[in-house]
Amino acid sequence: MKIYFHLNIGGFSNCYIIENELTKEAIIIDPGKITDDIIKRIEDESYKLAGVFITHNHGSHVHGLKALRKIYTPAVYAADWEVAGNDTHVITGDGKIRIAGLTVRYMALPGHTADSMIYKIGNVLFTGDSLSAGKIGSTNSSYSDFVLRKNIEQKILSENDATVIMPGHGPPTCVGAERMFIV
Repeated sequence: MKIYFHLNIGGFSNCYIIENELTKEAIIIDPGKITDDIIKRIEDESYKLAGVFITHNHGSHVHGLKALRKIYTPAVYAADWEVAGNDTHVITGDGKIRIAGLTVRYMALPGHTADSMIYKIGNVLFTGDSLSAGKIGSTNSSYSDFVLRKNIEQKILSENDATVIMPGHGPPTCVGAERMFIV
């Protein structure tokens, strides 16, 4: 498995391409903006785009989905039906999906938004806007803040210290480092 990071300058959000070199398939997490570099990465390596995973329905995380769907026919996974209408595989709660020869564990993590999801592939967590290096995501109420903090404690900080965190904004971090800031 290889992970490629792309920065969407417009929303300063992170997009990730996860490639399975054995099956020659890829998935994308949070296609905020689809650039020539992203298309080139998929095409030059002859990868099939098997799926797109959305951490939450904010423009800086989904805006590029329309362009991707004009070029490819990936399965789209999100907790909000509005992401891709009837083409959205709506996921809720916690579970696993086997796609592109990889196991993607998904976990509902409301707080930043009602539809916030995090994804774990191998030893890497893709947290969207729920958690960034040194800070938790923004919320719109004290109750949402409470819910988000509780979910982070139960579903992220319960992971092994070495688990890598790839956030929706900002640099990568790890669970061990975040325990020092988020407790």
